[in-house]
Amino acid sequence: MTLQLLICTFNDGIKRIPDLLLPPIDGVEYLVSWQQADDFTPHELPEEIADRSDVEVTTLPGLGLSRNRNNCFLHASADICLICDDDCRYTPEGLRAIIDAFEQNPDLDIITFVAKNDSEQKFYPPTSFNLKEKVRNYYVTSFEIAFRRLPVIERVKFNEHFGLGSDMFGAGEEAIFIADAIEADLNCQFFPTQIVEHLGPTTSVTRAGEASVLRSNGAILYHSYRATMWLRLPLLAWRAHRSANVPFTYALKHLYQGITQMRRLTKNS
Repeated sequence: MTLQLLICTFNDGIKRIPDLLLPPIDGVEYLVSWQQADDFTPHELPEEIADRSDVEVTTLPGLGLSRNRNNCFLHASADICLICDDDCRYTPEGLRAIIDAFEQNPDLDIITFVAKNDSEQKFYPPTSFNLKEKVRNYYVTSFEIAFRRLPVIERVKFNEHFGLGSDMFGAGEEAIFIADAIEADLNCQFFPTQIVEHLGPTTSVTRAGEASVLRSNGAILYHSYRATMWLRLPLLAWRAHRSANVPFTYALKHLYQGITQMRRLTKNS
């Protein structure tokens, strides 16, 4: 069984890729989607990338992290794929654990794992569970997601209205991806196994008070918690007020806008 790390990077982020690569491992490859803004002048690939036969680089013009993820999906070729960012770090043991998990559980299509991050504390349940269940305080981050390529790519992709650089919602792409996968009857499970270290805080911390991120949280409420979204709305606004130091009414406004925009988007589609 082969594993391919699907790495998204943007502009000069390509220079960080060599720090992510491990010495060559049988059955493990790297696919880099190098997204480039219109005003970016491309340069030569770092030698540490160009000289590796196990590293493939594809380019993509424009903006949008979810577009970049989907470009990886388009070019992926391994049995198992792992979603990655360019500031992640891996070990052979962690990658082996991913392969073992899929080999030992042939009924699973998507597995989410544990990421180490010394910059922020995130709750992970101590035992495995099906992602159809709603476990309090647990949420998925993109670089924790691994999947079987064929059943997943044939049935679900990242919603390009979500994520950094999108046209509507500045985050939340992984939550929507997992929700869409569950709706597509893919078997999704959490495993309490650490497979990656992420350097520095994530979007959920650094940009939590931005309007586009708050709108994405509102959109997720509509998409996945529609029956209880009006009860959850003031609680999310209060949490944003406390954690991101934004006015409660500001948070409430943009969360509500996210709900209305997602409702309109859903009806139009």
